[in-house]
This record gives sequence, structure tokens and C-alpha cells, in this order.
Amino acid sequence: MPLFDDDELGIAPAIDPNAPLAARMRPRTLDEFAGQKQLVGPDAPLRAMLDVDRLPSSIFFGPPGSGKTTLAKLCASLCAAEFEDFSAVTGGVAQVREIIARAKKRQQINKRTLLFVDEIHRFNRAQQDAFLPHVEDGTVILIGATTENPLASLNTPLLSRCQMFRFVELDEDDIMQVLRQALDDERGLANLHLEVDERALHHIARCSLGDARSALNALDVAADLASATKVLSLELAEHAVKRRALEYDKSGDNHYDMISAYIKSLRGSDPDAALYWMVRMLESGEDPKFVARRLVIQSSEDVGNADPRALQIAIAAYTAVEKIGLPEAAIPLAQATIYVACSPKSNAGYLALGRAKKAVRDQLPAKVPQHLRSTALHGSREAYGNGEGYQYPHDFPGHFVEQYYLPEGFQKEKYFQPDGMGYEKNLEQRLRQWHQKNQPEEIMELNLRTYNTPENSTVLEVQGEVELHNASKLRAQLHLLCGSPNPHVIVDLGQVSFIDSTGIGVLVGALKRAREASGDLIIVGAKDRVHRIFEITGLLGALPLAKTVEEAEKYFGSAG
Repeated sequence: MPLFDDDELGIAPAIDPNAPLAARMRPRTLDEFAGQKQLVGPDAPLRAMLDVDRLPSSIFFGPPGSGKTTLAKLCASLCAAEFEDFSAVTGGVAQVREIIARAKKRQQINKRTLLFVDEIHRFNRAQQDAFLPHVEDGTVILIGATTENPLASLNTPLLSRCQMFRFVELDEDDIMQVLRQALDDERGLANLHLEVDERALHHIARCSLGDARSALNALDVAADLASATKVLSLELAEHAVKRRALEYDKSGDNHYDMISAYIKSLRGSDPDAALYWMVRMLESGEDPKFVARRLVIQSSEDVGNADPRALQIAIAAYTAVEKIGLPEAAIPLAQATIYVACSPKSNAGYLALGRAKKAVRDQLPAKVPQHLRSTALHGSREAYGNGEGYQYPHDFPGHFVEQYYLPEGFQKEKYFQPDGMGYEKNLEQRLRQWHQKNQPEEIMELNLRTYNTPENSTVLEVQGEVELHNASKLRAQLHLLCGSPNPHVIVDLGQVSFIDSTGIGVLVGALKRAREASGDLIIVGAKDRVHRIFEITGLLGALPLAKTVEEAEKYFGSAG
């Protein structure tokens, strides 16, 4: 009479013949096991350990359906060990204690226990520690399965006691092997005597995306559909293989990989790729607010002041996501994704922040200079000299005065280093103007020349740079030209090296005035940089453009 009965030892009964096909078709030998040749093929490390009956505690990590559970059960069989199946999702430490108690009883009759912990990464660090003494003293052979990177999800003491074996996604040939075994084996579908269209098997294999369990489940459904005709056709396989849930774990590697692909596509100015990864995440159940938050961050980090409106549009999309929700919120999210991807890029602001942080951390804390201290507290100026020597910029021409704003003795360096992309060029020009010494207030030279063409059009030739401080000169001249009856005005920007958004606004206003007077206005000679300003301000389509004065004349003729 045995010392313990089967129930007390936790010995599992034989597989139910009515169990799902995937459960019935668990391989009985390593030769029946499909895929993972790097682990169980000839001379592979895990196979070598099994051949000498020296299976260590191990961590199996890899994608779903790649055979982790199946190989763990096969290992238990080959090592003559009792298989204890435990899920870290539904089980707890109390259940682990019960399993350990049964394992200790088995030790008394020289029988080993293989404890399989599915999704072991779900256990926190303290729960993982509960396994350590029992792994170390050999009470159980632990095999933990995870779809996560164990170096990130498991604690170091547990990893140091386990071998790590990486599983790879099964390829189509591996899945075909699994399907054919199921059709030919009496445990599977052999007794149905089905006539199988090879295309049906390939369709199931392709749609399984490397998941053997998914493939067997689909084959099981297709076989049921074929029970009347005994013919498993491609059409039945297509019915059996419905849309497969996209692989995605909001807290796992896949989550971070996809958001990384989305970010890099935005930074790389590829709107199509950015939209693809955005939709992949949303279709997989990702929180749209997470995607919107990343979009807001990237609009500032990677676009920045090259197009300040990118941040506004991204924030508007985030607000829409909060107030509307899916599925409609995907529309403004897609719009903002496209805008950010297509915007000129500059990380000058992001780099400036990093330089400022480094300066704060590397240099000793310094007091606020006397002239910058607050005078809000009554008597602080008289008693402490707060604000003494401060120069109020609005009291000076151009609302600017050169003065020092950093602490005394602080090593000054240039944090903000604009790279001339998009609107950032305006900031660069303004800084250059403010800090250029011995220059008059209007340092940006602008010359205007007017002449008439043989076709009675008026050409305004603009030379130099159009900027905030001299745009009024251009505005006055255009106001005069466009106010005459039926004006045909050609603005020649061929000799303009830079024009800011103020200058663009002047041109748009002049176009409106000309059309109100039953005339028109057209721009010619816009160089690449000027053309870029039109583009990023969203006015590329609002202003008629021509390459030459002659082409502009034809435009007026066709418009008339």
C-alpha cells in the first residue's frame, strides 16, 4: 500500500480526450516538439542537460505560443518529476506553500517535483523571494515562464539560481509541423479522416503569427466545420481564422517598443509610419491619453521653436482625447500626429534645458544678484538695496537693454543655441540684433524699388531682410500700391535673404487689400528659406507664387 495517495501528492489525471486540441497534442518526446532547435536540437544546451538528467531551475522567456509550457511539461516527463502547474496571475504565496508541502512529501519517496510558474513576472519581488530556499535546497525544480525580459522583471537572487533559456517565435514551417502532427496523430484529428487542402494549412499557419496554440485552436474549429463534408478547404480555414488580437502588453516590452517606434517615426518626419504605430497601439487597447502625452512631449522635444504651433496642436489633441474618447478621439490624434511628423525639427530647446541642468548641478549655488532681487516687500529696497541698479527694458529703445542676469561669478555659457530651423531663425535673428553692439535700432536693412512692366503690372522689388522692426516700411509701400483701382502687384522676393512671420502677415494683408480693389497680388522669386517660412506658417497655399515676373504676368492674364 503506498504511503500517500495520488490526491495527496497532487498527481494529475490523464489528459481528457475531450480536452482542446492544443492540450491533447502536447509532444511526448523532444523529437515531436516543434521549433526551438537552439534549445532542444542536437547538441543544444537544454537537450544535453535532459539527456544526463540534470535539469536545473530555469527561466523560459519568449513570445506567447512558442512552447514554454509544453516544453516544461515535457521536461517533467523526461526527468520523471511530478509536474505542478501554478499561475502567478491567479495564485498566491499560500498556494505555493501547499505545493512545497506536497513536494517535501514526494522527497520522502525519492520523487522529484517540477514547479512550473506561468507569468512569473507578475509576482512582486517579495513573492519571488518565497521560491528561493526551496530552489536552493532542491525541494523543487523551478521553471518560470514569462513573456517579459527577465533581466528587467525578475529579481537578482532568483536569476542567480536559475538558467535562462530564450524562446523565439515559431516560423511557418514549425507551425506546419504542429498542424500536420495534429492531423496524423490519433490523439488529434486522425480519426476524422479529413481531406485537407494544403492552402488551408498554410493560411492557418500564416495567420497564427508564430503562436502554435492559436494555430491548433483554429485547426480544431476548421475541423468541426468540415465534419459534414470531410473536406477541410481554404474557405473553411478562412472562417476559422478570424481577426487575431494584436499582441500587446501595456506594461511589457511590446508596449515600450511600439511607443519607441512611434516617437522615432515622429522625429524622423515619417507621418505614415507614425500613424501606423499610433493605430497599432490604439487597436491593441492602449490608453489614448498615453499616446497623446507622448505626442505633446515630442512636439516640444523634437520640433520646439522650429514650429511653436506643433505644441499647441498636440495639446489640443490631448484635450480632445480627454473630452471625446475613442473611437472619435483618434481623428484629432491622427491630425496632430501628422502635423508633428511634418513639422521642421529642432531639439535646440531640449538641449538648452540639458545644458542649464548641468550648469546648476556642476556649479555651486549662488545668490540672486542685488539688482534682480524682489522689491515687492515694502522697504526691501531701502533696507537691503533690493533692485538697486536694475534697468527696466521697456524704458529703452526697442524694449531692450544689455545687462547681466546670472549670479555674480557664475560661469556663463550659451545654453540656447538655435540651429536656424523654421521659426527658430526668427529667434536667432532677434537675439543677434539685441546683442550686437554699436548698431542702430533698425539694424535689418530693407530696400524697396518699384517699377512697371510692359503689361502695366507694378513690381515691388524687395532687397535685404524683412523683420519685425522694418515690416512697417514694406506694409506702407504695399498699402499704397494695392489701394489703387484694379492693382496688379508683383512682389519680387528674389533678393530677400530672410522674412519672418510679421513680414508674411504683411503680404497676406496686402493680398486681401488688392483683391478688395478688384485686383490681385503674386509673389515671385521666393528662395528656399523664404519658401520654407511660407510652408511652416501654413500660408503656402494662401499666397500665389510664381518663379519669374513673366510667369506672374501670365497669372494675371489667366485670372482676368
